[in-house]
Amino acid sequence: MSTSSPPAPSGYYARHIFFCLNERKNGEDSCSQHNAQAGFDHCKMRVKKEGLAGQGQVRVNKAGCLDRCAGGPVAVVYPEAVWYSFVDMEDIDEIVDSHLKNGQVVERLLLPPSVGR
Repeated sequence: MSTSSPPAPSGYYARHIFFCLNERKNGEDSCSQHNAQAGFDHCKMRVKKEGLAGQGQVRVNKAGCLDRCAGGPVAVVYPEAVWYSFVDMEDIDEIVDSHLKNGQVVERLLLPPSVGR
């Protein structure tokens, strides 16, 4: 799956990336246990550094449970509805450089559609 340049902004932002930062109190596995906050923070910093933040561009958002815990940590990019799982900051860099900046989906980080809670 790939896209070209960012879609023409019909809303305030061309793209949103949402990071699940949910923490389950009952001992169940959750994204917060897998460095999700660090991934969010790094993405936000990189988007700003690359000049991608702001109206008509990219917004990095925190999210509660996205109900795909088994693949955690997870992030989703809209409007394309592309779901990613990431391991480290190099993965986040690749999402920023490839998808958020250049519209190319990072195939190796795609979360399989069958992965749920």
